[in-house]
Amino acid sequence: MADDRGLDVLVVGGGVTGAGIALDAATRGLRVGIVEAQDWGSGTSSRSSKLVHGGLRYLQMLDFKLVSEALTERGLLIDRLAPHLVRAVPFLYPLSHWYERPYVGAGIALYDALATVGTRNRAVPVHRHVSARGVQRIFPDIKPGVCHGAVRYYDGQVDDARLVVALLRTAVNFGALAASRTEVVDFVRDDAGVVNGAVVRDLETGDRRTIKAQKVISATGVWTEETQHRAGEESGLQVLASKGIHIVVPRDRIEGQSGMILQTEKSVLFLIPWSRYWVIGTTDTAYHGDLTHPVATAADIDYVLDHANAVLARPLTRADVIGTWAGLRPLLQPALKGDSTASTKVSREHTVTEVAPGLISIAGGKLTTYRVMAEDAVDFALGAARAKELPSGTSETPLVGAAGFHMFARRAPLIAATYGWSEEMVAHLLHRYGSDLPELLALVDARPDLGRPVTGAEAYLRVEILYSVTHEGALHLEDVMTLRTRLTYEVRGHGLAAAEEIADLMAEELGWDDARRRSELTAYRDRCGAEDAAAGAPDDEAAQGARQRLGDVLAELPSAQPASLA
Repeated sequence: MADDRGLDVLVVGGGVTGAGIALDAATRGLRVGIVEAQDWGSGTSSRSSKLVHGGLRYLQMLDFKLVSEALTERGLLIDRLAPHLVRAVPFLYPLSHWYERPYVGAGIALYDALATVGTRNRAVPVHRHVSARGVQRIFPDIKPGVCHGAVRYYDGQVDDARLVVALLRTAVNFGALAASRTEVVDFVRDDAGVVNGAVVRDLETGDRRTIKAQKVISATGVWTEETQHRAGEESGLQVLASKGIHIVVPRDRIEGQSGMILQTEKSVLFLIPWSRYWVIGTTDTAYHGDLTHPVATAADIDYVLDHANAVLARPLTRADVIGTWAGLRPLLQPALKGDSTASTKVSREHTVTEVAPGLISIAGGKLTTYRVMAEDAVDFALGAARAKELPSGTSETPLVGAAGFHMFARRAPLIAATYGWSEEMVAHLLHRYGSDLPELLALVDARPDLGRPVTGAEAYLRVEILYSVTHEGALHLEDVMTLRTRLTYEVRGHGLAAAEEIADLMAEELGWDDARRRSELTAYRDRCGAEDAAAGAPDDEAAQGARQRLGDVLAELPSAQPASLA
């Protein structure tokens, strides 16, 4: 990854925070590398509620600064940084009693006001009050009598896994070096005991190498303590995992033109409309199982169904659920573990600290504020004086696909007519690739069969599969099915009907022989079967037993070539 000169910064962890740090450091002119033990964004960052939002619940805590910060970041993403990936989505906040309207309305009005302060322009429409009859028009499937009207407001919706890949590709464009499925097995120190690099193992080949760096930044989420322990540190940040699950049901199963947010006894529940389906979640439960493969249990799924059905005129059943996912939120504990005296920057949402000389750790936070977290981490690594000389520029740096997106999107009718695609297909492509879409069009021009839909997954084109390998770092069939697309949960049967064709396209590009292709298909089918078994288990312990019987299905599948993040 680096020559004898080494790196200025080595980032450990390829989720949204680590990817954001890599981009921040690269845009300051630093020599930066990033490693990830799994696929990019495969942990928490691809298993969120897929929302970019300020957090209405923080208003109840009167934490105006935090809400304002998150809403500023929401505006930047929608307006400037990633308008193709992040877009406004409406939500109804139902009013159970007539007397809730004044204070709920005032709270959401403040939410809107905080989103406007200091911004160039509003990224989302302002809220408005809706009568009970108006709610019925907007959301015909709401159960009669459950609300006395609502307040309609807007937040941001994002394809979280694609956001991570976009951050990494942008960082690579600025000179960052990136390696997935590369695990840190140890940290190295100089004669004074300062961490100055890491020993990494390529999980595809088993090869080991040492990467030298002036500073190492750990952004490993729920693996924070494990990373610190590998450096021989017992003190540092302490993180607990909280599991949240989501279910997916077909779009036509719920008749509604807006999302909905519901208060529950534990947290909040979102009903979120996507183009072809609804996402419903989440839960918030303490978790002590396998950090790599959390799964939704029968109890989790029933909890979400029960709370959604409280407001739905046509109750959902398990038969309506076409997919699920589970993610782990890293909950930062309020104090440092042990007796660390290291200087520390703490906010309610995230903390940056030096857990050992040369080794910096960041934990907490949420997807919406990844850019602020990244800036804080790099500032901390540089020190106040140098950070002032090399200030962050990520608030002005569009991600790949963002530059000129709105102008390019005007070509949608022409693209549809030229390639014989529907308006919906072109909208899908623009949302995923933005102004980088000409790269895919060039591939289709050179090879017209790539412009056909994938059989069994007709919402995707064959060219998207090829592009995920050539430009987005996909190494395995699982990478495409779970992260470069969302087939594993957005179509019934985990997208297995499309797996053969997708494997064929990947095999051609990656040089798989027939045995390797069959192994990839078997590995993905086994994963799907294990997750289905876990979804029928009553609790986390039983579900983990079902999932862990499979183990790591990719362990015996060496890659034919390094991943490409072009």
